[in-house]
Amino acid sequence: MLKFYFSGAPNPTKVALFLEEAKLPYEAVAVDTRKSDQHKPEFLALNPNAKVPVIVDDGAVVFDSNAILLYLGEKTGQFMPEDKPEARGRLLSWLMFVSTGIGPYSGQAVHFQHHAPEKLPYAINRYRFEAERHYGIIDQHLSDNAYMLGETYTIVDMALWGWARALPLVLGEDALPGMTNLKRLVDEISARPAATKAVALKDQYTFKTEMDEEARRSMFPSNYQAAS
Repeated sequence: MLKFYFSGAPNPTKVALFLEEAKLPYEAVAVDTRKSDQHKPEFLALNPNAKVPVIVDDGAVVFDSNAILLYLGEKTGQFMPEDKPEARGRLLSWLMFVSTGIGPYSGQAVHFQHHAPEKLPYAINRYRFEAERHYGIIDQHLSDNAYMLGETYTIVDMALWGWARALPLVLGEDALPGMTNLKRLVDEISARPAATKAVALKDQYTFKTEMDEEARRSMFPSNYQAAS
């Protein structure tokens, strides 16, 4: 059975969405990143980058949420566009847009606003601006498309949903309502039974909730490097 190493963060949640949508049987393995589970040797053997999610599927180890979505989509043939070069091009372009833009800028915007040991206006402005710019491109694109690749719900929508549902944390409570096309898509996906199950998966396990010294050392080790 497929093993799914996860936490309740945005990236694992989008993989959980695919697994539930595709009705794939899986064994969930909780990785508590606030307790340094991601730094244990047995996890690093699966992903040297010490991040969730990871899947192990019949001996195949795949890490990075977008790589996992692409792997599962290609393996099962589910939630993929039609098999034509132009459709494949759109799939890869928008999936990489989410992977290299939406995810990183959202994550850094959250970090510098909510977790950095000191508030750095330049960093906050930089990452908020780029996050808002990337989501704005998505919102405009969705003004002419029901889904990211047109009329078909695909892994790109799942990849986007993982972070877009966290927009209040990224850009504030008013951000998502102000992007009406993106909000439409997020609301539609969030109402799907598979999304409800994906979001609720973390509630079946006990994850540490306190952002204390142990958690900060585990999640932000660069803040604790010995002075050279």
